[in-house]
Amino acid sequence: MGGIKNTFSKFLTNKTTVTILGVILGLGVLVGFYTYRVKNQVNPVKVPVAKREILATEEITKDDIEYIRVSSKFLKKADVYKSTTNLIGKYVATGTSIPKGGMFYQTLVVEKKELPNAIFDEIPKGYTIYQLQVDNTSTYANSIFPGDVIDLWLKTTEDQLLVFGEFISNIKVLAVRDSSGQNVFDVTSGRKPAWLLFAVETDMYRYLKLAENISGMSVIPVPKNNLVNPDIGSTQYSSDEIKALIDAQSERKGA
Repeated sequence: MGGIKNTFSKFLTNKTTVTILGVILGLGVLVGFYTYRVKNQVNPVKVPVAKREILATEEITKDDIEYIRVSSKFLKKADVYKSTTNLIGKYVATGTSIPKGGMFYQTLVVEKKELPNAIFDEIPKGYTIYQLQVDNTSTYANSIFPGDVIDLWLKTTEDQLLVFGEFISNIKVLAVRDSSGQNVFDVTSGRKPAWLLFAVETDMYRYLKLAENISGMSVIPVPKNNLVNPDIGSTQYSSDEIKALIDAQSERKGA
């Protein structure tokens, strides 16, 4: 027994042996660490994908979703939904679609209120959407926003005299669209205002359309300070005289 101990003791005190054992131990640590890193990076994670092609503006439901496994390393770089939390009930963005088997990228999924035509779902009975043509200048450098309550003024001439006065007061802006019909403020920059959208009663819609089609007559948006006077009242005509003027010019010019 003593001989075995002496032999083992000599084995451990041999420098070459210690070096070899150190190398083996070091390699074992490196291999273990490498295996852990590889497993951690490629470890498959279950993510939701489209069970069918989901078209633009369609709602995403639980029946539209199935799951696949992808590398966790990929998910660190991909801006996709990793679960159905905050996904079901949202919509596919305008101008795109999600193919069958495609992942739900954050940029392709929006809230319903972000869809260009979502405002049409909330129009009260007896009201109609009116679009007022504008540009960057008439919106005060794109400073009129959805939700703002503004006034509409009318500018024209009558008997060679300039007429400029408040036509409609306290009208709420539902949306600001660019020339292609996209919401201007869905992106941080780059879209120029072309239309302001309002919901108006049928009679008011009629007068706005008449004014729109009379040569030399224009309707101008005028912002108001809603912070100073938040209780601004309902949308209404500001001047019966301007209504009568529109009727008169419409009859004369055949608008």
